[in-house]
Amino acid sequence: MDKLLDGYRRFRATSWPERKALFERLAARGQKPQTLVIACSDSRVDPTMIFDAGPGELFVVRNVANLVPPYTAPDAHAEPEQDHHGTSAAIEFAVKVLEVQEIMVLGHALCGGAGALIDGAPAQAQDFLPDWIRIARPARDIALNLSSDPAEQRTILEHQCVKLSLRNLATFPWIKERVEDGRLALHGAYFAVATGVLERLRADGTFGPV
Repeated sequence: MDKLLDGYRRFRATSWPERKALFERLAARGQKPQTLVIACSDSRVDPTMIFDAGPGELFVVRNVANLVPPYTAPDAHAEPEQDHHGTSAAIEFAVKVLEVQEIMVLGHALCGGAGALIDGAPAQAQDFLPDWIRIARPARDIALNLSSDPAEQRTILEHQCVKLSLRNLATFPWIKERVEDGRLALHGAYFAVATGVLERLRADGTFGPV
């Protein structure tokens, strides 16, 4: 806690005076970000730092392995999925209330969630994690089928988690509608922690450096 409070004091002494007017405008007018970023909870992957964004610019949702659950349960066709509603609620708010114009799913290298998909969730985290990462089983199956090399499997899986989340976003009817009429665009990206290189998902389904 002392380290956090020291950081706050530095913020108040340096960043706050420089950005006071900006925060006052945001407080008075509310937020109007144009982009929703769905990223991993990993402490090494900070979307605002990666994209050099300031307060009010990004609406960020973070969870294990940057996953988006499907809109409907596998055995349902009309009712929204209720088991993993936290991420979906944030997406709904960003799209329907804030009316973001873009959604980016940001995956990353060395993802612990992806590792748990291959090796199993850690023994100390069995209450919620196994059920959550089960969302990405189709991505794991693709990775295991494409390669027998463990390191390559991991990278493929991290890429496939981004693609899976984008496919699941398309199952939300109000996202599908906005994409089709041009009000909303979906993007995928992948951040290499060790090198700082950002790759973007291209139209041909491959990832390439920005």
